[in-house]
Amino acid sequence: MSSKDDLIVLGIETSCDDTAAAVVRGNGEILSQVVSSQADLLVQYGGVAPKMAEEAHSQAIDPVVREALDKANITESDLSAVAVTIGPGLSLCLRVGVQKARKIASCFNLPIIGVHHMEAHAVVARLIERELQFPFLALLISGGHNLLIVAHNLGQYTQLGTTIDDAIGEAFDKTAKWLGLDMSRSGGPAVEELALEGDAESVKFSTPMKQHKDCNFSYAGLKTQVRLAIESRNIDGKIPISSVSSQDRSSRADIAASFQRVAVLHLEERCERAIEWALKIEPSIKHLVVSGGVASNKTVRARLDQVVKKNNLQLVCPPPSLCTDNGVMVAWTGIENFHMGRYDPPPPVDDPEDFLYDLRPRWPLGEEYAEGRSEARSMRKARMHPSLTSIVQASVRQQS
Repeated sequence: MSSKDDLIVLGIETSCDDTAAAVVRGNGEILSQVVSSQADLLVQYGGVAPKMAEEAHSQAIDPVVREALDKANITESDLSAVAVTIGPGLSLCLRVGVQKARKIASCFNLPIIGVHHMEAHAVVARLIERELQFPFLALLISGGHNLLIVAHNLGQYTQLGTTIDDAIGEAFDKTAKWLGLDMSRSGGPAVEELALEGDAESVKFSTPMKQHKDCNFSYAGLKTQVRLAIESRNIDGKIPISSVSSQDRSSRADIAASFQRVAVLHLEERCERAIEWALKIEPSIKHLVVSGGVASNKTVRARLDQVVKKNNLQLVCPPPSLCTDNGVMVAWTGIENFHMGRYDPPPPVDDPEDFLYDLRPRWPLGEEYAEGRSEARSMRKARMHPSLTSIVQASVRQQS
Protein backbone atom coordinates (compact mmCIF):
# COMPACT_ATOMS: atom_id res chain seq x y z
CA MET A 1 0.00 0.00 0.00
CA SER A 2 1.62 3.25 -0.99
CA SER A 3 -0.76 5.57 0.85
CA LYS A 4 -4.06 5.84 2.66
CA ASP A 5 -5.81 7.07 -0.45
CA ASP A 6 -4.94 3.93 -2.40
CA LEU A 7 -6.96 1.77 -0.03
CA ILE A 8 -10.21 0.50 -1.55
CA VAL A 9 -12.54 -1.34 0.82
CA LEU A 10 -15.79 -3.21 0.14
CA GLY A 11 -18.27 -2.97 3.04
CA ILE A 12 -21.04 -5.55 3.51
CA GLU A 13 -23.95 -5.13 5.94
CA THR A 14 -26.68 -7.74 6.66
CA SER A 15 -27.32 -7.38 10.40
CA CYS A 16 -31.08 -6.98 10.21
CA ASP A 17 -33.44 -6.28 7.33
CA ASP A 18 -31.43 -4.48 4.66
CA THR A 19 -28.84 -6.06 2.38
CA ALA A 20 -26.22 -3.36 1.74
CA ALA A 21 -22.82 -3.05 0.11
CA ALA A 22 -20.57 -0.12 -0.72
CA VAL A 23 -17.09 0.62 -1.97
CA VAL A 24 -15.15 3.39 -0.23
CA ARG A 25 -11.66 4.74 -0.81
CA GLY A 26 -9.17 5.39 1.98
CA ASN A 27 -9.57 9.16 1.52
CA GLY A 28 -13.31 8.88 2.21
CA GLU A 29 -14.50 8.99 -1.39
CA ILE A 30 -17.67 6.91 -1.72
CA LEU A 31 -17.33 5.01 -5.00
CA SER A 32 -20.67 3.23 -4.73
CA GLN A 33 -23.52 2.50 -2.36
CA VAL A 34 -26.26 -0.10 -2.90
CA VAL A 35 -29.10 -1.04 -0.51
CA SER A 36 -31.74 -3.69 -1.09
CA SER A 37 -34.59 -3.08 1.34
CA GLN A 38 -36.95 -5.69 2.75
CA ALA A 39 -39.80 -3.18 3.13
CA ASP A 40 -42.39 -5.43 1.48
CA LEU A 41 -41.54 -8.28 3.88
CA LEU A 42 -41.81 -5.89 6.85
CA VAL A 43 -45.30 -4.90 5.74
CA GLN A 44 -46.27 -8.53 5.20
CA TYR A 45 -45.06 -9.76 8.60
CA GLY A 46 -45.55 -6.55 10.57
CA GLY A 47 -41.86 -6.56 11.54
CA VAL A 48 -38.65 -8.54 11.00
CA ALA A 49 -39.16 -12.31 10.67
CA PRO A 50 -35.60 -13.72 11.00
CA LYS A 51 -36.07 -16.77 8.75
CA MET A 52 -37.71 -14.70 5.99
CA ALA A 53 -35.08 -11.96 6.39
CA GLU A 54 -32.29 -14.53 6.02
CA GLU A 55 -33.91 -15.88 2.85
CA ALA A 56 -34.21 -12.34 1.42
CA HIS A 57 -30.54 -11.60 2.24
CA SER A 58 -29.46 -14.86 0.58
CA GLN A 59 -31.25 -13.87 -2.62
CA ALA A 60 -30.05 -10.25 -2.59
CA ILE A 61 -26.42 -10.55 -1.46
CA ASP A 62 -24.78 -11.58 -4.78
CA PRO A 63 -26.58 -8.98 -6.97
CA VAL A 64 -26.06 -6.21 -4.35
CA VAL A 65 -22.30 -6.81 -4.07
CA ARG A 66 -21.98 -7.17 -7.84
CA GLU A 67 -23.81 -3.87 -8.37
CA ALA A 68 -21.62 -2.11 -5.76
CA LEU A 69 -18.46 -3.26 -7.57
CA ASP A 70 -19.87 -2.38 -11.02
CA LYS A 71 -20.99 1.08 -9.92
CA ALA A 72 -17.54 1.70 -8.41
CA ASN A 73 -16.11 0.61 -11.75
CA ILE A 74 -13.76 -1.93 -10.19
CA THR A 75 -13.40 -5.70 -9.85
CA GLU A 76 -12.62 -7.74 -6.72
CA SER A 77 -8.92 -7.76 -7.61
CA ASP A 78 -8.80 -3.95 -7.15
CA LEU A 79 -9.88 -4.25 -3.51
CA SER A 80 -7.48 -3.81 -0.58
CA ALA A 81 -9.76 -5.49 2.01
CA VAL A 82 -13.32 -6.57 2.76
CA ALA A 83 -15.18 -5.23 5.80
CA VAL A 84 -18.32 -6.95 7.09
CA THR A 85 -20.71 -6.52 10.03
CA ILE A 86 -20.26 -9.44 12.47
CA GLY A 87 -22.61 -8.12 15.20
CA PRO A 88 -24.77 -7.15 16.92
CA GLY A 89 -27.78 -8.32 14.94
CA LEU A 90 -29.74 -11.43 13.97
CA SER A 91 -27.31 -14.32 13.64
CA LEU A 92 -29.15 -15.84 10.65
CA CYS A 93 -28.83 -12.52 8.82
CA LEU A 94 -25.25 -11.76 9.90
CA ARG A 95 -24.15 -15.17 8.60
CA VAL A 96 -25.20 -14.32 5.01
CA GLY A 97 -22.94 -11.24 4.91
CA VAL A 98 -20.03 -12.95 6.65
CA GLN A 99 -20.13 -15.95 4.28
CA LYS A 100 -20.10 -13.65 1.27
CA ALA A 101 -17.25 -11.52 2.68
CA ARG A 102 -15.14 -14.61 3.46
CA LYS A 103 -15.75 -16.01 0.00
CA ILE A 104 -14.49 -12.84 -1.71
CA ALA A 105 -11.59 -12.45 0.75
CA SER A 106 -10.43 -16.03 0.27
CA CYS A 107 -10.79 -16.04 -3.55
CA PHE A 108 -8.85 -12.78 -3.93
CA ASN A 109 -6.46 -13.20 -0.97
CA LEU A 110 -7.78 -10.12 0.87
CA PRO A 111 -7.63 -9.23 4.55
CA ILE A 112 -11.05 -9.27 6.24
CA ILE A 113 -12.26 -6.80 8.88
CA GLY A 114 -15.10 -7.73 11.25
CA VAL A 115 -17.09 -4.60 12.08
CA HIS A 116 -19.28 -3.73 15.08
CA HIS A 117 -22.59 -2.43 13.70
CA MET A 118 -23.03 0.29 16.35
CA GLU A 119 -19.41 1.44 16.07
CA ALA A 120 -20.03 1.85 12.34
CA HIS A 121 -23.08 4.07 13.02
CA ALA A 122 -20.92 6.30 15.24
CA VAL A 123 -17.72 6.34 13.17
CA VAL A 124 -19.36 7.10 9.80
CA ALA A 125 -19.82 10.65 11.14
CA ARG A 126 -16.02 11.05 10.78
CA LEU A 127 -16.37 10.37 7.05
CA ILE A 128 -18.90 13.22 6.76
CA GLU A 129 -17.34 15.68 9.21
CA ARG A 130 -13.59 15.58 8.75
CA GLU A 131 -13.05 17.87 11.74
CA LEU A 132 -14.62 15.28 14.06
CA GLN A 133 -11.86 14.09 16.37
CA PHE A 134 -12.02 11.62 19.25
CA PRO A 135 -13.27 11.95 21.94
CA PHE A 136 -16.92 12.69 21.16
CA LEU A 137 -20.35 11.83 22.52
CA ALA A 138 -22.72 9.73 20.38
CA LEU A 139 -26.43 8.96 20.52
CA LEU A 140 -27.29 5.94 18.37
CA ILE A 141 -31.02 5.52 17.76
CA SER A 142 -32.72 2.92 15.60
CA GLY A 143 -35.32 0.18 15.55
CA GLY A 144 -33.28 -2.06 17.81
CA HIS A 145 -31.02 0.32 19.72
CA ASN A 146 -30.92 3.34 21.97
CA LEU A 147 -27.35 3.91 23.02
CA LEU A 148 -25.45 6.85 24.53
CA ILE A 149 -21.69 6.44 24.42
CA VAL A 150 -18.50 8.38 24.92
CA ALA A 151 -16.18 7.52 22.02
CA HIS A 152 -12.68 7.90 23.52
CA ASN A 153 -10.97 6.43 20.48
CA LEU A 154 -11.56 3.90 17.75
CA GLY A 155 -12.69 0.71 19.52
CA GLN A 156 -12.74 2.36 22.97
CA TYR A 157 -16.16 3.37 24.29
CA THR A 158 -17.89 4.03 27.58
CA GLN A 159 -21.61 3.28 27.60
CA LEU A 160 -23.55 5.96 29.46
CA GLY A 161 -27.00 4.59 28.76
CA THR A 162 -28.93 2.02 26.77
CA THR A 163 -32.52 0.90 26.39
CA ILE A 164 -33.94 -1.23 29.21
CA ASP A 165 -36.75 -2.53 27.01
CA ASP A 166 -37.86 -1.16 23.61
CA ALA A 167 -35.87 1.19 21.39
CA ILE A 168 -37.36 4.40 19.99
CA GLY A 169 -37.57 3.06 16.42
CA GLU A 170 -39.64 0.10 17.61
CA ALA A 171 -42.05 2.54 19.34
CA PHE A 172 -42.38 4.58 16.12
CA ASP A 173 -43.05 1.39 14.12
CA LYS A 174 -45.72 0.08 16.50
CA THR A 175 -47.43 3.49 16.68
CA ALA A 176 -47.51 3.67 12.88
CA LYS A 177 -49.00 0.18 12.67
CA TRP A 178 -51.70 0.90 15.28
CA LEU A 179 -52.62 4.16 13.50
CA GLY A 180 -53.07 2.33 10.19
CA LEU A 181 -50.22 4.15 8.45
CA ASP A 182 -48.40 3.07 5.31
CA MET A 183 -45.51 0.93 6.58
CA SER A 184 -43.81 0.47 3.22
CA ARG A 185 -40.89 2.76 4.17
CA SER A 186 -40.89 1.97 7.92
CA GLY A 187 -43.02 3.55 10.62
CA GLY A 188 -40.81 6.49 11.59
CA PRO A 189 -41.26 8.62 8.45
CA ALA A 190 -45.00 7.79 8.38
CA VAL A 191 -45.54 8.98 11.97
CA GLU A 192 -43.37 12.06 11.40
CA GLU A 193 -45.45 13.04 8.36
CA LEU A 194 -48.82 12.55 10.07
CA ALA A 195 -47.61 14.39 13.19
CA LEU A 196 -47.32 17.59 11.12
CA GLU A 197 -51.14 17.65 10.92
CA GLY A 198 -51.73 17.07 14.64
CA ASP A 199 -51.68 18.99 17.93
CA ALA A 200 -48.69 17.75 19.91
CA GLU A 201 -50.19 18.93 23.21
CA SER A 202 -53.59 17.28 22.71
CA VAL A 203 -52.86 13.90 24.31
CA LYS A 204 -51.12 14.01 27.67
CA PHE A 205 -48.62 11.16 27.54
CA SER A 206 -46.20 10.98 30.47
CA THR A 207 -42.46 11.11 29.80
CA PRO A 208 -40.70 7.78 30.50
CA MET A 209 -38.34 7.24 33.44
CA LYS A 210 -38.66 10.70 34.96
CA GLN A 211 -37.76 9.24 38.36
CA HIS A 212 -34.57 7.53 37.14
CA LYS A 213 -31.65 9.95 37.22
CA ASP A 214 -29.59 8.06 34.67
CA CYS A 215 -29.10 7.98 30.90
CA ASN A 216 -31.09 4.83 30.14
CA PHE A 217 -34.13 4.71 27.90
CA SER A 218 -37.49 3.00 28.03
CA TYR A 219 -40.18 3.11 25.36
CA ALA A 220 -42.37 0.14 26.41
CA GLY A 221 -44.54 2.23 28.75
CA LEU A 222 -45.03 4.97 26.17
CA LYS A 223 -46.10 2.31 23.66
CA THR A 224 -48.73 1.12 26.13
CA GLN A 225 -49.97 4.68 26.65
CA VAL A 226 -50.30 5.12 22.88
CA ARG A 227 -52.20 1.86 22.52
CA LEU A 228 -54.65 2.85 25.26
CA ALA A 229 -55.18 6.31 23.71
CA ILE A 230 -55.94 4.66 20.37
CA GLU A 231 -58.40 2.24 21.96
CA SER A 232 -60.19 4.96 23.93
CA ARG A 233 -60.79 6.92 20.71
CA ASN A 234 -62.13 3.80 18.95
CA ILE A 235 -59.49 4.05 16.22
CA ASP A 236 -59.26 0.88 14.16
CA GLY A 237 -55.71 0.47 12.87
CA LYS A 238 -56.82 -2.22 10.43
CA ILE A 239 -58.55 0.52 8.45
CA PRO A 240 -55.79 2.35 6.55
CA ILE A 241 -55.58 6.08 7.18
CA SER A 242 -56.12 6.73 3.48
CA SER A 243 -59.76 5.65 3.81
CA VAL A 244 -60.91 7.20 7.12
CA SER A 245 -63.08 10.26 7.81
CA SER A 246 -61.39 13.62 8.30
CA GLN A 247 -62.37 13.56 11.99
CA ASP A 248 -60.78 10.13 12.47
CA ARG A 249 -57.71 11.32 10.56
CA SER A 250 -57.29 14.39 12.76
CA SER A 251 -57.66 12.23 15.87
CA ARG A 252 -54.90 9.91 14.58
CA ALA A 253 -52.71 12.93 13.75
CA ASP A 254 -53.08 14.25 17.32
CA ILE A 255 -51.90 10.93 18.74
CA ALA A 256 -48.95 10.82 16.30
CA ALA A 257 -47.89 14.37 17.19
CA SER A 258 -48.28 13.85 20.96
CA PHE A 259 -46.39 10.56 20.84
CA GLN A 260 -43.55 12.08 18.81
CA ARG A 261 -43.26 15.06 21.19
CA VAL A 262 -42.85 12.81 24.27
CA ALA A 263 -40.66 10.24 22.51
CA VAL A 264 -38.24 13.02 21.54
CA LEU A 265 -38.51 14.74 24.93
CA HIS A 266 -37.22 11.51 26.50
CA LEU A 267 -34.19 11.67 24.14
CA GLU A 268 -33.59 15.33 25.05
CA GLU A 269 -33.64 14.70 28.80
CA ARG A 270 -31.23 11.77 28.50
CA CYS A 271 -28.89 13.74 26.23
CA GLU A 272 -28.83 16.68 28.68
CA ARG A 273 -27.61 14.36 31.43
CA ALA A 274 -25.24 12.48 29.11
CA ILE A 275 -23.53 15.72 28.08
CA GLU A 276 -22.99 16.55 31.75
CA TRP A 277 -21.52 13.08 32.44
CA ALA A 278 -19.46 13.00 29.24
CA LEU A 279 -17.77 16.32 30.02
CA LYS A 280 -16.78 14.96 33.45
CA ILE A 281 -15.16 11.94 31.77
CA GLU A 282 -13.66 13.74 28.73
CA PRO A 283 -13.67 17.54 29.22
CA SER A 284 -12.41 18.15 25.66
CA ILE A 285 -15.59 16.82 23.97
CA LYS A 286 -16.98 19.27 21.40
CA HIS A 287 -19.46 17.18 19.39
CA LEU A 288 -22.58 15.11 19.80
CA VAL A 289 -22.99 12.61 16.96
CA VAL A 290 -26.56 11.45 16.34
CA SER A 291 -26.84 8.46 14.02
CA GLY A 292 -29.00 5.40 13.31
CA GLY A 293 -32.30 5.23 11.42
CA VAL A 294 -34.27 7.51 13.76
CA ALA A 295 -31.64 10.26 13.34
CA SER A 296 -33.30 10.96 9.96
CA ASN A 297 -36.32 12.41 11.80
CA LYS A 298 -36.34 16.21 11.39
CA THR A 299 -37.97 16.84 14.79
CA VAL A 300 -35.31 14.72 16.49
CA ARG A 301 -32.52 16.68 14.77
CA ALA A 302 -34.05 20.09 15.49
CA ARG A 303 -34.70 19.39 19.18
CA LEU A 304 -31.31 17.81 19.83
CA ASP A 305 -29.63 20.67 18.00
CA GLN A 306 -31.11 23.02 20.64
CA VAL A 307 -29.89 20.83 23.51
CA VAL A 308 -26.40 20.72 22.01
CA LYS A 309 -26.17 24.46 21.31
CA LYS A 310 -27.23 25.25 24.87
CA ASN A 311 -24.20 23.25 26.03
CA ASN A 312 -21.82 24.87 23.51
CA LEU A 313 -21.34 21.67 21.56
CA GLN A 314 -21.90 20.95 17.87
CA LEU A 315 -24.36 18.43 16.47
CA VAL A 316 -23.09 16.05 13.78
CA CYS A 317 -25.72 14.03 11.88
CA PRO A 318 -24.83 11.96 8.85
CA PRO A 319 -27.23 12.46 5.90
CA PRO A 320 -30.30 10.18 6.06
CA SER A 321 -28.84 7.69 3.55
CA LEU A 322 -25.94 7.09 5.97
CA CYS A 323 -28.14 7.02 9.11
CA THR A 324 -30.10 3.92 8.14
CA ASP A 325 -28.15 0.66 7.81
CA ASN A 326 -25.74 0.91 4.88
CA GLY A 327 -22.50 -0.47 3.47
CA VAL A 328 -20.63 2.85 3.53
CA MET A 329 -20.48 2.95 7.33
CA VAL A 330 -19.12 -0.62 7.37
CA ALA A 331 -16.50 0.09 4.70
CA TRP A 332 -15.39 3.31 6.42
CA THR A 333 -15.15 1.67 9.86
CA GLY A 334 -13.16 -1.07 8.13
CA ILE A 335 -10.80 1.56 6.74
CA GLU A 336 -10.30 3.18 10.17
CA ASN A 337 -9.62 -0.24 11.74
CA PHE A 338 -7.32 -1.26 8.89
CA HIS A 339 -5.11 1.77 9.58
CA MET A 340 -4.84 0.62 13.19
CA GLY A 341 -3.73 -2.84 12.06
CA ARG A 342 -7.00 -4.43 13.23
CA TYR A 343 -7.90 -6.99 10.60
CA ASP A 344 -7.69 -10.73 9.97
CA PRO A 345 -5.59 -12.46 7.31
CA PRO A 346 -7.32 -13.82 4.20
CA PRO A 347 -9.46 -16.86 5.09
CA PRO A 348 -8.64 -20.30 3.63
CA VAL A 349 -10.18 -21.00 0.22
CA ASP A 350 -12.92 -23.35 1.43
CA ASP A 351 -14.55 -23.15 4.85
CA PRO A 352 -15.31 -26.71 6.03
CA GLU A 353 -19.01 -27.69 6.25
CA ASP A 354 -19.05 -27.48 10.05
CA PHE A 355 -17.10 -24.18 10.18
CA LEU A 356 -18.13 -21.92 13.07
CA TYR A 357 -18.45 -18.35 11.84
CA ASP A 358 -17.48 -15.54 14.20
CA LEU A 359 -20.93 -14.00 14.65
CA ARG A 360 -21.67 -11.78 17.64
CA PRO A 361 -25.47 -11.25 17.79
CA ARG A 362 -25.28 -9.88 21.34
CA TRP A 363 -22.18 -7.73 21.41
CA PRO A 364 -21.96 -4.65 23.65
CA LEU A 365 -19.98 -1.73 22.29
CA GLY A 366 -18.43 -0.35 25.44
CA GLU A 367 -18.03 -0.85 29.15
CA GLU A 368 -20.81 0.55 31.33
CA TYR A 369 -20.17 3.82 33.14
CA ALA A 370 -20.43 3.13 36.88
CA GLU A 371 -22.97 5.93 37.51
CA GLY A 372 -25.02 4.74 34.56
CA ARG A 373 -25.73 1.21 35.79
CA SER A 374 -29.46 0.82 35.96
CA GLU A 375 -31.31 -1.14 38.62
CA ALA A 376 -34.21 -1.34 36.19
CA ARG A 377 -32.27 -3.33 33.61
CA SER A 378 -32.90 -7.03 33.50
CA MET A 379 -30.70 -7.60 30.46
CA ARG A 380 -30.11 -11.29 29.71
CA LYS A 381 -26.37 -11.61 30.18
CA ALA A 382 -26.36 -15.15 28.76
CA ARG A 383 -24.37 -15.65 25.55
CA MET A 384 -23.35 -12.01 25.62
CA HIS A 385 -20.10 -11.41 23.76
CA PRO A 386 -17.36 -9.47 25.63
CA SER A 387 -17.63 -5.81 24.62
CA LEU A 388 -15.64 -4.44 21.68
CA THR A 389 -13.83 -2.10 24.08
CA SER A 390 -12.64 -4.91 26.37
CA ILE A 391 -11.38 -6.91 23.36
CA VAL A 392 -9.47 -3.91 21.95
CA GLN A 393 -7.99 -3.01 25.35
CA ALA A 394 -6.82 -6.58 25.89
CA SER A 395 -5.07 -6.69 22.51
CA VAL A 396 -3.44 -3.29 23.12
CA ARG A 397 -2.08 -4.62 26.45
CA GLN A 398 -0.70 -7.72 24.72
CA GLN A 399 1.16 -5.60 22.17
CA SER A 400 2.69 -3.20 24.69
